[in-house]
Amino acid sequence: MPLRFVQLKTPDGARALAAVDETGAARKVGSADTLYALGQLAIDKGVSLADAAQPLGEAIDVAAALTEGRVLAPIDHVDPAHLIMTGTGLTHLGSAEGRDKMHKAAQSGEQLTDSMRMFLMGVEGGKPAAGQEGVQPEWFYKGDGGQLVGPGQPLTSPSFAKDGGEEPEIAGVYLIGPDGTPHRLGFCLANEFSDHVIERGNYLWLAHSKLRQAALGPELLSGELPADVRGASRIVRGGETVWEKPFLSGEANMSHTIANLEHHHFKYALFRRPGDVHVHFFGTATLSFSEGFQTQVGDVFEIEAAPFTLPVRNPLAQDAAPAQVTVAVKAL
Repeated sequence: MPLRFVQLKTPDGARALAAVDETGAARKVGSADTLYALGQLAIDKGVSLADAAQPLGEAIDVAAALTEGRVLAPIDHVDPAHLIMTGTGLTHLGSAEGRDKMHKAAQSGEQLTDSMRMFLMGVEGGKPAAGQEGVQPEWFYKGDGGQLVGPGQPLTSPSFAKDGGEEPEIAGVYLIGPDGTPHRLGFCLANEFSDHVIERGNYLWLAHSKLRQAALGPELLSGELPADVRGASRIVRGGETVWEKPFLSGEANMSHTIANLEHHHFKYALFRRPGDVHVHFFGTATLSFSEGFQTQVGDVFEIEAAPFTLPVRNPLAQDAAPAQVTVAVKAL
């Protein structure tokens, strides 16, 4: 039976891991107090996360923990440098529209933008037949575990950012086993926060635009992701919803299979280092920025979708450091 896992702190400050069943009942995992430790145990025993979580102990009130700010990001690593956040873009049917609008302004004539060409390559070859390799997707790096934001915590743009915008997505969470095999722990609802003004200026600045924080929802869903995921992304300002739109995910709404995206990430040996954690964002087709909406500091991003039962909710903040950041390199 698939379970949802929530990491939290107990009222006395200790770490705990809760397993939530299909009825919504949450109980303490007896075999591990972090998802990382539970993943290691499951790999060692050759069993599923659900089996490794046994025995389950006393009931845990996850709703109270959320209200009290005790719920943590669903995955972390004792050394944040060994948690790697990456993602893929132009992976969803319809995802090229917003990107293409941004990039056409920088290019005249009828020639397809590189974004549209990449999208069409995925439509043609992103879902290969069994035993065949599909086309590789767009890929980007977001940062390490220091960039991962927990439930309710601010998504903070750097002082030099031009924009801070939401990207409602599904993320896969992986733990690399002792022999270098990637093991998927499960899926999280996510906000792959980005700077779309920077990206719009030149598509070769995409790498810069993605070096931002990201947020995961409070829960990790073990097992397989449903083929059709439907949710809503909204922006709340002063208690009022000022922008809202449904979004789709899951393989039925994607131009790539998840297996193809995973293959083209983990084919690199540097991403198969034992003990590392990977959070990999699978892309989206829905952005407020592509509809001309401008976010403001203090706005709250809310993303929800079944089968996830808890939303991703984070306010937008901006680093108070001077906008002009000068870093002087010292020669030794």
